[in-house]
Amino acid sequence: MYGASTEAKPMNRARSPRRSGKRPGPPSSTDGSGAEPSPSSALQASVLVLNRLYLAIHVVNVRRAIALLYRELAEVIHLEDGSFANYDFDSWLEMSELRAELKEPQDDWVRAVNFAVQVPRVIRLLGFDRLPKQKLHLSRRSVLARDGHVCQYCGGRFPAHQLSLDHVTPRSRGGTNTWENVVCACLRCNVRKGGRTPHEARMKLVRRPHKPVRNPILLLKLSNPKYESWKTWLNGGQ
Repeated sequence: MYGASTEAKPMNRARSPRRSGKRPGPPSSTDGSGAEPSPSSALQASVLVLNRLYLAIHVVNVRRAIALLYRELAEVIHLEDGSFANYDFDSWLEMSELRAELKEPQDDWVRAVNFAVQVPRVIRLLGFDRLPKQKLHLSRRSVLARDGHVCQYCGGRFPAHQLSLDHVTPRSRGGTNTWENVVCACLRCNVRKGGRTPHEARMKLVRRPHKPVRNPILLLKLSNPKYESWKTWLNGGQ
């Protein structure tokens, strides 16, 4: 499902001596003011996980990624100008301090009580070299991602809360819950179609539903500039 690219050239591993005194804890779920983050905050971003052999295996949220770094189970892989460097938790904090004045629009930052850290885009597990069995799950989120949040009957693009899933051949008529029979539909079109087939409802599909070759959620993320570095590690984006 995933594959590693050989385009990036590794730099020397960046390790820092352990700081004297108490080591700072990982950022909490607040922004330093005690307020809970909004759904659009940096803590809601995603981090690509590589195994020890630099093969992409998973995607986790920022909280999980920083916890793995703090427990020394993973390291940051930071790509810049075609080369990458490896950072442990402490050296990544130091790098974050240096980059604090050079923030890019696509960067995400998490602030703890007494320090701020740039959200890594890629981390590497230090003690895991297996490739877990990958399965393409059919879910509401994955169907909406496959169809680009576009109603497959009227062709309109809608936010997620205004979309539903429709079985092209209704379940009551023997339709299956498969990629080839489930599409994204706006609420109005779903009500209009009801328990009928598109032919019976005189409605035409924008495109015939199919099982995607690659993970549609991952492909949707790759269209976001902040995840540009993921392309180095993904073979075809699946």
